[in-house]
Amino acid sequence: MTLLNPGGTMGLRRSQVPPPWRAAGGARSAGDGQVLREGRAVPGWATLAVCCLAQFMVVLDISIVNVALPQMKIGLHLSQGGQQWVINAYTLSFAGLLMLGGRAADMFGRRRVFLLGLGSFTAFSLLGGLAQSGAWLITARALQGAAGAVLAPATLSLLTTTFTAPAARRRALGAWSATAASGAAIGVLAGGILTDLLDWRWVLFVNVPIGLALIAGAARTLPDSRVGDAARRLDIPGAVTVTTGMALIVYGIVGTGSHPWGSAHTILILVFGIALLAAFVLIEARLAEHPLVPLGVFRRRSLTAANGVSFAIGASIFSVFFFLSLYLQQVNGYSPLQAGLAFLPVGLAILFAALPAARIVARIGARRQLTVGLLLAATGLAWMTQLTPGDGYWSGVFLPGLLVGAGFGLSFVPMTMGATAGMPPQQAGLASGLVNTTRQVGGAIGLAVTATVAGSVHARSAAPHVVAAALTTGYDRAFGVGAAVLVAGALVALLLPGRLGIAQRPAPAGDSAEPEVVAAKA
Repeated sequence: MTLLNPGGTMGLRRSQVPPPWRAAGGARSAGDGQVLREGRAVPGWATLAVCCLAQFMVVLDISIVNVALPQMKIGLHLSQGGQQWVINAYTLSFAGLLMLGGRAADMFGRRRVFLLGLGSFTAFSLLGGLAQSGAWLITARALQGAAGAVLAPATLSLLTTTFTAPAARRRALGAWSATAASGAAIGVLAGGILTDLLDWRWVLFVNVPIGLALIAGAARTLPDSRVGDAARRLDIPGAVTVTTGMALIVYGIVGTGSHPWGSAHTILILVFGIALLAAFVLIEARLAEHPLVPLGVFRRRSLTAANGVSFAIGASIFSVFFFLSLYLQQVNGYSPLQAGLAFLPVGLAILFAALPAARIVARIGARRQLTVGLLLAATGLAWMTQLTPGDGYWSGVFLPGLLVGAGFGLSFVPMTMGATAGMPPQQAGLASGLVNTTRQVGGAIGLAVTATVAGSVHARSAAPHVVAAALTTGYDRAFGVGAAVLVAGALVALLLPGRLGIAQRPAPAGDSAEPEVVAAKA
């Protein structure tokens, strides 16, 4: 007797019909996020909550220390350069190791790598909070960034391989993108509250209870899936060259505050970094048996375009939070807590725009939504170029901040979907690592460039009103550069396919069906 099952499999006995989940590491996913582990059902919302909170914690730590830097300077006797490296040490290690972290998640098990990254991140946060010197703190921040690079791509690859049904994946990516997108703005608020009410050390200590709770939740809820062969070796030469090359380029750019762009120091570092990246391309194309980044993935138009957009978003979002925080505190005299509260509407705008973004993608397509979102954020940044010293909060910061936040919130979901569209399961971690890497590298490069632009304006006297005017003019120019970068990102977004969807790839009898995200033509 033959049966017609709901999935359309004909001519097979019921016992031969492939199950609708994909078996992996003792856990089975039904496509909507519900996972069967050791005979018990784990609801999809539990997996989603753990992944979103972990990603939120990683993104939060990029911005949470900003408003605490003055207290860190006093407490640990940091120099001006030392303050910068509290930020840069995290960003450099995070950006440089993301691709290796994504590849490791695919090869060695996403749940295993997730727990390793989360446990390390929690431990290094505690280490940083206990710092007794600037070198101690900067080292802990670098280790935090390395752990975040392991953790962040695992969160996204877990979601894309657990939620395979189209509607479920859109909802999951919407929630993940909303928490990730709002992390930077909420980090500024949380940093201000913790610094004012407690102590600067709590901007690091706060990760410890959150991390321990997430470890307990992840151990019970996350499926342990991997597609790569764990017996294969990681591409260590490729990892070393791309990580070191990227770190040198970012280091050279962020160091232009003390070494000008045309100095021998900066030029040599940038040339060496570019040479290492060229060596990485050669290794991946010709020498590596199992390349870290198969270069053929960049033939996927959606992945390449999404990473270009990710670079533009990183370059602008890092700059707007940095310079707007300086404007509020250095020019308008806000306290750290007041500055943090001033960013709250921006964070809420990102969150509330990202929540329905997945449903909007289904209606108008990723290309249109990205274009609208980026141009909306660019409009808000262009508005901020009109700031003057002493401008009122509601007209000068609140209204353009809402536009910036809403634009970014609308953009994160289609950008993430574009980056993972068409990627086979064994490359899900790679895709998430790439899109995170381009955003972080874009942030470091964008911040360095805009800082150079802002620093080119000099006060003609030491009078407070003259200094404030010069600072504001520099910040206005930085906002203008950010707006131009977002317009360029909107042009890149036009290269995306009009719609992104999920196709079910037929599986041979006895094998489990393997869903694949595909890019549909407009």
